[in-house]
Amino acid sequence: QVQLVESGGGLVQAGGSLRLSCAASGRTFSSSAMGWFRQAPGKERAIVAAISRSGGSTYYADSVKGRFTISRDNAKNTVYLQMNSLTPEDAAVYYCAAKTVGLLNGNYYLAKDEYTYWGRGTQVTVSS
Repeated sequence: QVQLVESGGGLVQAGGSLRLSCAASGRTFSSSAMGWFRQAPGKERAIVAAISRSGGSTYYADSVKGRFTISRDNAKNTVYLQMNSLTPEDAAVYYCAAKTVGLLNGNYYLAKDEYTYWGRGTQVTVSS
């Protein structure tokens, strides 16, 4: 079992930065591939970034590539999303998600249905 709690959201001006954190409790964080998703009003929840169990492989949606960075600290049971050059289009509720994988699994995962555990989300608002 993994419990996930996101933090770091808030209101920022366009062009600004935020760093989201997702703290995991439970014994299986280091055994989990992780993902950040976002959902804006009236839209589907969509992948933003994903990271493999070891952190060696990462994925970014085209819309955030070059501006967002996903990272993890397995010693702290935390995954991060550094968001730079924010635009109003980035405004959404951001969720982190976890999928337990095997020891030698170096994959990341993109589909929300592949993830087992979800946090409650943190709101990001970007003013123009």
